[in-house]
Amino acid sequence: MIDHSGLSVSDMDKALSFYDAALAPLAIKMIYEVPPEFTGGERVVGYGRERPQFWLHQGEKQVPPVHFAFTAENRAQVDAFHAAGLSAGGTDNGAPGLRAHYHPDYYGAFVRDPDGNNIEAVCHTPVPA
Repeated sequence: MIDHSGLSVSDMDKALSFYDAALAPLAIKMIYEVPPEFTGGERVVGYGRERPQFWLHQGEKQVPPVHFAFTAENRAQVDAFHAAGLSAGGTDNGAPGLRAHYHPDYYGAFVRDPDGNNIEAVCHTPVPA
């Protein structure tokens, strides 16, 4: 439904360190940096798997903070996202686990990025019996 989205970050270097590490277990990486002549000199980068779909641009931090959830192929990726996000300077906002109040197979984890945005990895795949 949504083709792409993004957010403003107050410190691009900190944000890049965080997102490079946290999104790597989900096979998401920085794919593109917009040339500065097209951005008025601001840094703008796009993350994705095959094409940029999540954008960061240098500016003021989001007020209020926002929530983005990224898909994971399996629960191990959710666990790895959480660990990588914490190691990269994020803060815990919900350890990996089932959130059955959403649906029985909702397995997610939440980490706040350096600006306080709630970043999530989620897997909806049932565990084989």
